Amino acid sequence: MADSPEKRGWLGRIWNAIWTPAVMFSTGFLLLAGFLAGILFWGGFHWTLELTNTEEFCTSCHTMETNLGEYRETIHYNNHSGVRAICSDCHVPDEWSHKIKAKIMAVKDVYHELAGTISTEEKYEDHRLAMASAVWKKMKESDSRECRNCHNFDYMDFTLQETRAASEHQRAIDTGMTCIDCHQGIAHSLPPGYQEEYQKISDSLSAPSKEMLQRHAAASGNDIRTFLKNSTDQGGH
Repeated sequence: MADSPEKRGWLGRIWNAIWTPAVMFSTGFLLLAGFLAGILFWGGFHWTLELTNTEEFCTSCHTMETNLGEYRETIHYNNHSGVRAICSDCHVPDEWSHKIKAKIMAVKDVYHELAGTISTEEKYEDHRLAMASAVWKKMKESDSRECRNCHNFDYMDFTLQETRAASEHQRAIDTGMTCIDCHQGIAHSLPPGYQEEYQKISDSLSAPSKEMLQRHAAASGNDIRTFLKNSTDQGGH
């Protein structure tokens, strides 16, 4: 026999009230109330999300003071056009699904702030290469998606750029390069050994995956080592 409301406590009574069919309100009233509640919820959620995109929020942690100081010395902070790119422009995608994923992944930053992983200048420098390489890998995989929040090859007028910049941008288009291939230190200081580290990232992302090798090997009736040898021979001609 089910417990009476008195025995279930106040939480049980609230739960029961929520899921008991309403007899006092019309269907139209409930639909309207639900619609308005949805608007309030979505507005509050969106407002909170946008609040976490502000420069003030991003730099409110003690460990971000180094990042902030370096960023203020770059063209993204102070330039002739007066257009400023803030933290979220470079680190948060515009697309909804990618933005939510980025926000979820950012929880790790809260953990490291509490754990004091980079709480001193020495700790920060010890982790600088690892932190930078994580961002480079993400941007390399996404074809520099965050850069394209503001920049796009399609809208560049190469006649207005310096000769070297125009030449490099045309080379990037011709060879399928992405922004981060050349602009690793555009907003923050580069750590020692960054070139070697970025080359490792590029090599790891361009190398064929084990799964792909197995599929090709199965299709050709060869083992993985044979397929690798054939791929290497073909690439050398």
